[in-house]
Amino acid sequence: MGDVRTESRATARALPDTTEALPDTVAATTMIPFLILVSIGAAVSLALGTYGNVHAPTGKGIATFGFPAVLPMKAWFATGAAALGLGQLTSALWMWGKLPFGKAPGWIGPTHRWLGTAAFLLTLPVAYHCLWALGFRTTSPRVLLHSLLGCAFYGVFTTKMLVLRSRRLAGWMLPAVGGFLVTILTGLWLTSSLWFFTNSGFPGV
Repeated sequence: MGDVRTESRATARALPDTTEALPDTVAATTMIPFLILVSIGAAVSLALGTYGNVHAPTGKGIATFGFPAVLPMKAWFATGAAALGLGQLTSALWMWGKLPFGKAPGWIGPTHRWLGTAAFLLTLPVAYHCLWALGFRTTSPRVLLHSLLGCAFYGVFTTKMLVLRSRRLAGWMLPAVGGFLVTILTGLWLTSSLWFFTNSGFPGV
């Protein structure tokens, strides 16, 4: 009997302790799909940047949607998108219980989605004109940063949409990507609309 107990204890010591290894395994299983989705978004950003760089800018305008010129339209559309993005961030924080307003009402979820949809739609004419008429520009640090942020925005947006539909990812990943997207959108506004209003005169219409 003593030999059996000694052998059992020796066997137990010899077996690997999987209790501590399990979280690492789960984390690795979660990170791999996340990194794949991030890579897809990065490919979208790279494709846009490549197109903007190799495409010969036309220098032509597009529809102004009632504004007197293209630049004011772009400045105000980007301002609207940034404001809607901040509204989506606020609604997301409310849904996650991070605001002192109590439990989020039922209409917050649909409002959150529509805010994001409207913000994205407002960016499309702006991005189209930037890529088609101006291309990927590097004439100044501000312009270079704006070009990089513009390409990054659609890549991160792609990643966010993919993360949103995935059931295999950790709970923190969607808020992290969403927050990063709003940060990029804010940077786009600072390097375009704010510059335009500052140099052309507010309200710039």
